[in-house]
Amino acid sequence: MEIERKFLLNGFPQGLPLLEESVMEQGYLCTDPVVRIRSKEKDGRKTYRLCFKGEGRLVRQETEMDLTESQFGELSNLLRAPMVRKEFRVYALPGGERLECNLVDGQFFYAEVEFPTVEAAHAFQPPAFLGREVTEHAGFSMSDYWNTRRFPSLD
Repeated sequence: MEIERKFLLNGFPQGLPLLEESVMEQGYLCTDPVVRIRSKEKDGRKTYRLCFKGEGRLVRQETEMDLTESQFGELSNLLRAPMVRKEFRVYALPGGERLECNLVDGQFFYAEVEFPTVEAAHAFQPPAFLGREVTEHAGFSMSDYWNTRRFPSLD
């Protein structure tokens, strides 16, 4: 089960401890339900994953499994659009949470904070720099972006 809140950012945060940095590419075999493939390059090593995601925004079922490079390549051939590129950084928040930040296709930033329980998600007080929360707003999932190649405006 995945429990997370999503926020828009103006850039990568400054002054927080950086825990991880990598580059990811992901593509969607299906967006309803979500079936995604992802490569992740960290410290010169690439890994490959297949992910299934259920319906929902704050809470949804998520199942992931490893792929070989060959399997990833075969599945990549089934994609109907180019992969999405994400510069991915994870920061430590003062309350002990992990802030996962992404620069997507060099165009926009968003962040996610995952939680062990729904109660913890609701109790979380986001720092002001996180900007606008879009957890419950339609159109702000990566699968929505995959279909449109844009995040909607909240103006």
